[in-house]
Amino acid sequence: MILFHVKKFIIVIIGAFIFAFSMNYFLIPAGVYSSGFSGLSQLLSRLFSEYFNIHISVGIWLLLLNIPVTILGWRKVGKTFTLYSFISVIFSSLFLNLIPIKELSDDILLNAVFGGVIGAVGTGMTLRFGASTGGMDIIAVYLSRVVEGSVGRFTLILNSFIIISAGFLFGWEKSLYTLVGLFSSSKVIDILHTQAQKLTAMIVTKNSKDLKQAILTRLTRGATVVPAHGAYSDEGRDMLITVISRYELFELRKIIKEVDPKAFTNIVKTDSVIGLFRKD
Repeated sequence: MILFHVKKFIIVIIGAFIFAFSMNYFLIPAGVYSSGFSGLSQLLSRLFSEYFNIHISVGIWLLLLNIPVTILGWRKVGKTFTLYSFISVIFSSLFLNLIPIKELSDDILLNAVFGGVIGAVGTGMTLRFGASTGGMDIIAVYLSRVVEGSVGRFTLILNSFIIISAGFLFGWEKSLYTLVGLFSSSKVIDILHTQAQKLTAMIVTKNSKDLKQAILTRLTRGATVVPAHGAYSDEGRDMLITVISRYELFELRKIIKEVDPKAFTNIVKTDSVIGLFRKD
């Protein structure tokens, strides 16, 4: 267990470094905005610098914005998820201040695409190990629990606010290039992790009793057990069907590996759920 947390800690740090590198070498020099709180931090840093002559770095803004959100996440979303997310934020802020801002290309489109892709590699690594880059994800998860709507919808609304505000204040060209960066980022995250907010897992296993119990206790998710029969093996098995959020995918993979590493698992995107689905 200690080795696992050490590995997760290291991955989160590496993800934070890759994300900060994409910001300081591509997005910030080109004036293209990132998504979430990092994009909001860019906007606030430029706003205070140009309108109030107050110079606060993007890294400092990122840390300041995430402090109240971390408190909210700790109380309402989940302690382990929030802890590792804040660790990601701390190191992202640190690397944003340590890595020099350097323009590798004067082509805005290249900066938007490569900034989005490289940043998404860092974000995707973090998501795969059960954490996030903080800020926007935590707020969107919380809002989805207290107000009717999906995490994806609230994330879109919050990101749209950043893009529209940047367009009004500093011109629409950079905001449009920001959309290119966000599209590139979403495609890479889709490859490394998943952009789907809900997922359906169909697990064919010989050990349905222990697997079902682990899902019930560790994920607090229900599951439907369906009798199944292997065509090739000609043996009887059970298929467990459960719906999870994308933040629980890492834990589900861990449960399956521990309980029945030989289980056959098919995970598909779920557009919507009708009926009882726990949000807290």
